[in-house]
Parts: sequence; structure tokens; C-alpha cells
Amino acid sequence: MENSTQSAIFQTGTEIAYQNAGPGMKRLIYGYNSRLMLVKIMFETGAIGALHHHSHVQASYVENGVFELTIGDEKKILKQHDGYFVPSNIVHGLLCIEAGTLVEAFTPCREDMLITATS
Repeated sequence: MENSTQSAIFQTGTEIAYQNAGPGMKRLIYGYNSRLMLVKIMFETGAIGALHHHSHVQASYVENGVFELTIGDEKKILKQHDGYFVPSNIVHGLLCIEAGTLVEAFTPCREDMLITATS
């Protein structure tokens, strides 16, 4: 991705389209450029974010809901106002115990999400 690729300066709820992020999950992509991306993901109860890893560093905030997170060899239940950090290439995933929303920041930008958004 080139540095000239970036989101609009302002994003409003009426201008951003939801993307299917998997069974029981949908996401909104907010501001991004090649170095940073902000994403909001809504989960239905029982939705599973399968174990995976990526080279991106990730910091996430639980806006609401209850989630069972697995990061590396650790498992923890997180709820509203909790957060977590995922270093590069660490296996992680989650189970949504109570419908909720995560706000996630990635560095660098998750180009794979942008490709999904435009396909």
C-alpha cells in the first residue's frame, strides 16, 4: 500500500458501509493510511473469531459485550471498558459470550480488510 492511500479525513456513520466479517460479525472501517487503521467490529452472541495471527500489531477496546479472548497461551474473559494488546505474529482469537462491539487499531494498516471492502 502506498502512503497516498488513505481514508477520508472525516468518517460518519452514514458514509461507512458495513462489511461481513464472518458468521455473526460485521465491521466498519474508520480512518486509515498505510501505517494505521481503526476498525469497529460488532459480534452476535456465539460468534467466533477463529484463532489466527498476522504481522500487524493490534490494540483493542471492548466497547460493550463479553468476550473470551485467547492470546498466545493465555485465556481471559473481557467485558465493557476492558482492552487487550496483540504483538505481531501471536496467535489469538475469541468467542463472543454476550453480543458486543470491539474497537481495534492495527499498525500497519490491514490491507486484507481494504481488499475485502472493495471486492
